[in-house]
Amino acid sequence: MPFSISTHWIAGRSKSGEEMIEQIMALGFNTVELGYDTTIDLVPGIKKMVEQKAIQISSIHNFCPVPIGAPYGHPEIFPLTSLDNRTRESAVIHTKRTIDFAAEMGAKAVVVHCGNVDMKHLTHELIEMCEQNKQYTPSYDKIKLKLMMQRDKKVQEHLDQLYRSLENIMPALTQAGMRIGIENLPSWESIPSETEMEEIFTRFDTPLIGYWHDMGHGQIRQNLGFIGHKRWFEKLSPRLVGMHIHDVIPPAYDHVMPPNGKIVFQDFKNAIHSDTVLVFEPAPGLPAIDIVEGRKAVSEAWNMPINN
Repeated sequence: MPFSISTHWIAGRSKSGEEMIEQIMALGFNTVELGYDTTIDLVPGIKKMVEQKAIQISSIHNFCPVPIGAPYGHPEIFPLTSLDNRTRESAVIHTKRTIDFAAEMGAKAVVVHCGNVDMKHLTHELIEMCEQNKQYTPSYDKIKLKLMMQRDKKVQEHLDQLYRSLENIMPALTQAGMRIGIENLPSWESIPSETEMEEIFTRFDTPLIGYWHDMGHGQIRQNLGFIGHKRWFEKLSPRLVGMHIHDVIPPAYDHVMPPNGKIVFQDFKNAIHSDTVLVFEPAPGLPAIDIVEGRKAVSEAWNMPINN
């Protein structure tokens, strides 16, 4: 599978779909992931470039294009885990539209964020304490324990909503022959956790619902003391659909390109499949040279060719 790059890097600075794709191609990519901030006015130019076979679409990040009426593009604007049924139903409707769009564009997968537990967000406090070198203190452990206990009390009702959403989405996936990858998210409030991801895959024993591994998010979860990044990646890799590739400056500054962060990319190469969708996801506006150097670093770490 050739390396792809998310249009999130440049979509906000692009006047047309053609311009956006041309700037990405100038970096040596001929495969892209359409990000969740792909607006409807960019779509005609993207379609034109696809029809001309100038570019291929590897994957599409839910919700895409940005839903009409939405104030901005965001992957959790309609959570599939929402306890409000109207919101959850909107999430299902717009996910189905993304699936149809992905099929139209020839993409291999749709990347999905599920949502968060409805609770006070304490992960931010843990990040701030890590930045102050207070990770190995009783106060840090106290907040972390509080976070985990509060999440445990509330998560099941959200998971039940997620199961309903996935059941509603399955017919669209089957009809389109499309796979979705459920992405790991960096905070502990996010859904699903790694063990909950396993539960989903047991409940939905189909290749159409799989795992999307975000390397930066996994590393942040490790840096905060939630998981072992490499161990869980390997454990979930049998259902691996694709990956977002970026680095992390500890504890939680992500979407930088290697070698500017601290992820040991060599640790992850053996669990990657030949059909895994590999997408660089640099921060918007990151210098082009950082992307070029990052792709080189990852190519060397994984013994893959730089050129597509």
